[in-house]
Amino acid sequence: MTAEQIVFLIVALVTLGSAFMVVTTRNLIHAALWLVATLFGVAVVYALLNAGFLAVVQVVVYIGAIAILFIFAVMLTRKDARDSGPQTHKNWWVGALLAVASYLGLSALVLGWSGSSKAAAGLPSGFDAVGQLGEALTSPNAYVLPFEVASVLLLAALVGAVYVAFNRK
Repeated sequence: MTAEQIVFLIVALVTLGSAFMVVTTRNLIHAALWLVATLFGVAVVYALLNAGFLAVVQVVVYIGAIAILFIFAVMLTRKDARDSGPQTHKNWWVGALLAVASYLGLSALVLGWSGSSKAAAGLPSGFDAVGQLGEALTSPNAYVLPFEVASVLLLAALVGAVYVAFNRK
């Protein structure tokens, strides 16, 4: 095994463990902090795959904005820090059974796929992924319309959040 594979295995185990903690912890603040650890693990995997732009976007957007927004929303909206009532539904085993069945099905698909044993081709020396992504996002023939629609939706969400935050009492 190479050092990169060992780092990947360690990061993958930590990411899966923290993702498990997100859905099993009883405290919402702890769940949000475990989510930050999970998202950071995904950013490290992106970095291991030589996708530096996606790694930076993962850290800045998901950890820096969305996860922190979750933490602030939980802290500002919860009146009682302690959760009251049962934390699990009486039919929790149905969800667990579906999760195990999904895992087994996906594992069978991946193990049966011939491409899982092949290595990816190396990138050429002059490859500029960020430049090509920028051209694709701003080109009229590519993704400029979905990019602009997403920005309008984010602006509408921001206006709605300001309206909800500053409503008259």
